[in-house]
Amino acid sequence: MSANPVVIEAQKLGVDFWVDGEWVMAAEDLSYSVRAGEVLAIVGESGSGKSASSMSLLGLLPANGRATGRVLLSGEDTLTATPERIRAIRGSEIAVIFQEPMTAMNPVYTIGFQIVEALKVHSPKLSRAAAKARAIELLGLVELPDPQKAFDSYPHQLSGGQRQRAMIAQSISCDPKVLIADEPTTALDVTIQAEILDLLRSLNERLGTGIILITHDMGVVADMADHVLVMKSGRVVESGSVIDIYKHAKVAYTQELLAAVPHLGTGAASGKKAASHKGETPVLSLKNVDITYPKRGRVAAFRAAEDVSIDIYPGEVLGLVGESGSGKTTIGRAVVGLLPVSRGAITVAGQDMVNVSVKDLREVRRQIGIVFQDPGSSLNPRWPIGQSIGEPLVLNGGHSSEQISARVEDLLDMVELPRTYRNRYPHELSGGQRQRVGIARALALNPAILVADEPTSALDVSVQARVLDLLTTIQKVQKFAILFISHDLAVIDMLSDRIAVMHNGKIVEQGSTDQILRNPQDPYTKRLIAAVPVPDPEEQRVRRRARTTT
Repeated sequence: MSANPVVIEAQKLGVDFWVDGEWVMAAEDLSYSVRAGEVLAIVGESGSGKSASSMSLLGLLPANGRATGRVLLSGEDTLTATPERIRAIRGSEIAVIFQEPMTAMNPVYTIGFQIVEALKVHSPKLSRAAAKARAIELLGLVELPDPQKAFDSYPHQLSGGQRQRAMIAQSISCDPKVLIADEPTTALDVTIQAEILDLLRSLNERLGTGIILITHDMGVVADMADHVLVMKSGRVVESGSVIDIYKHAKVAYTQELLAAVPHLGTGAASGKKAASHKGETPVLSLKNVDITYPKRGRVAAFRAAEDVSIDIYPGEVLGLVGESGSGKTTIGRAVVGLLPVSRGAITVAGQDMVNVSVKDLREVRRQIGIVFQDPGSSLNPRWPIGQSIGEPLVLNGGHSSEQISARVEDLLDMVELPRTYRNRYPHELSGGQRQRVGIARALALNPAILVADEPTSALDVSVQARVLDLLTTIQKVQKFAILFISHDLAVIDMLSDRIAVMHNGKIVEQGSTDQILRNPQDPYTKRLIAAVPVPDPEEQRVRRRARTTT
């Protein structure tokens, strides 16, 4: 690989943003090079400068941003290129796989139209028929099961993993020299994540594209990278080969990042048997529950959950795991009364959720708290966070303004945020801080059970570890039960007493965390566990070879 030519090189790259009358540094003195067929991973927490510096490579900084230094693309400095030249470079020589394809793709155009558009922009002489044929070929290359159907589909008609594959197809449509992959697997299921990483590595080897991988997932880095740059506060604190970084990290910050990565076998539940709850009444009980989405127009009725039975007891954490579309979130929504049940029974703290009247539903919901996956979109951007935390108290009545204010301050103390933050708005907080606000709001009414739907999937590993530690500490004191919905088995290992595994709307296996993760019986559970990335590059390469030969 060392004989391959350098396709992009950054020399003393700096990025600044004009904020409140002064330049604020986002990245400084960043130097690296990427060769053809090589993968460079840039890692660090949110705000470290990894995305800002990478977006500057092809002029994608916002209007208040500037880049300094040099960026040599096959010898040409892109920072001094004209706007016309930059537009020609984008997509053809440098392409980007964005973190969230649903927002990066145009929702009113089909997948095929958007790929054809990219091809036609950079190859005007290409006929539309030839461009369509190439687009379908690309969708097949990224292993979509029905390329023609995907070509005619809109983004919302594809699953998360399929949308990510479609974006990869669009990104490689013009055979770029450099591919910037910005958190390409965040919030994807472990099996889909493994498939996407295998696909990227395959494309990297077949096309000789240099890849800049931006991520906070150290398991992904171990699987993909050849070299690693560790960034903190806009500066590189350590760099080296992936083996050197994982086996011989010298800087404390790098060691902290690696130590924060959850992986199977090191969780609090490892070796721990589920407690006996004989004689206890479950705080949440589902018995033979079916949930069916009714027929709408030409869309046939769809059974999202079938014959689901689970019990959760006071002070217990049940991890509900499975791939996207398995029915996990459907169960969570039914528990809080947001979806009707077509068969079976659901009780919360002894109260029937299936036949509850609209009048009584509010009282039942006092017993349930919800922590959403994306705290940014679940908080009102026009309200200070103190108002968001106190909203459940206001809606349920019976509290004076002084009592609400005191309760908000107690909740901020509980989630370890300064009381002064009550006057801040969501955009003024980091992702981890916003998630703490979401936890505080969910606990405002002292619920009997907390439904946590992928609450840490988009957080940096160190922030994720702190949020999980906080949730565990509060749960041990408050003794509420948790239905923890996640696709991350390593996180489940850290938190859960028991696990229920869902596949195609059914519970295929459930038992103690130790039993499910160390001695799984169902083939689907075994496949989920085998796909979990581990922060060890040598083991990841062994596992990848095993995947590609089966």
